[in-house]
Amino acid sequence: MNDTIVQAVQAGIDGAGVEVVVDGNRALITVVSAAFEGLSRVQKQQMVYACIDGFIRDGSLHAVTIRALTPDEG
Repeated sequence: MNDTIVQAVQAGIDGAGVEVVVDGNRALITVVSAAFEGLSRVQKQQMVYACIDGFIRDGSLHAVTIRALTPDEG
């Protein structure tokens, strides 16, 4: 599941460095990308959620914690 999430986020966010820790149907996803420059915290998280929406809809993921950072923040 980790690799699948990483691939989905990298496909949706250019140049994303992605780290995923899955525990059952819960996930901690850390994404670092220059694509987040100038965006609010909520906008960054929305970008990541858009990439993993299918996993949430099908029940593979239930609870998700997202850390979305620019390279300067990461």
